[in-house]
Amino acid sequence: MLLPARVAQGVADGSVDLAFRRWKVARVRAGSTFLSSVGVIEIRSVRQVDVDEISDDEARRAGFPTAAASIGKLRRTDDPVFRIELRWAGPDPRIALRAYDELSDDDVADLRTRLQRLDDRSSHGPWTRATLQLIGRRPAVVSTELAAELGRPRADFKLDVRKLKKLGLTRSLDVGYELSPRGRALLSLLDETPPGGA
Repeated sequence: MLLPARVAQGVADGSVDLAFRRWKVARVRAGSTFLSSVGVIEIRSVRQVDVDEISDDEARRAGFPTAAASIGKLRRTDDPVFRIELRWAGPDPRIALRAYDELSDDDVADLRTRLQRLDDRSSHGPWTRATLQLIGRRPAVVSTELAAELGRPRADFKLDVRKLKKLGLTRSLDVGYELSPRGRALLSLLDETPPGGA
């Protein structure tokens, strides 16, 4: 579930605890969580409602001044409206993960396995080590240049980097990326291994 940064910040500071969405069927379920710009957000409840049930009070809980303003932001379809109760559940776990660079043998083995899976599932061949090496060599360089250096479409390259970020190995900057301490520690170990051995 995507939330605008302003709304996500409201969930984090407690000023927002509802969202309304028009969907054919509910796309989230109670008890699930998702990552946002402010960390982990939990879905506390999901139920279908009539548009007329949205009050000014509930609209304010969703970050809008009035019910009319909240309803005006819904998609213009005949799909049902869902009322979603939200709660901030904690910081993004990848942030702590990125800072952790004291990798145990088990950590390294797990990361090697995960990177190998990403390489094996790729339609364009192994890419994880080359991407880590490129980001390590060229931090804070715009993604268009990095993608071109690897001969990849920019959108596909960015998707790949997100997979590395999810493992705590990279960090997004205002422009480009950099390796996290965890990513630097792992890359130094990978660079000790001949290509194909990771």
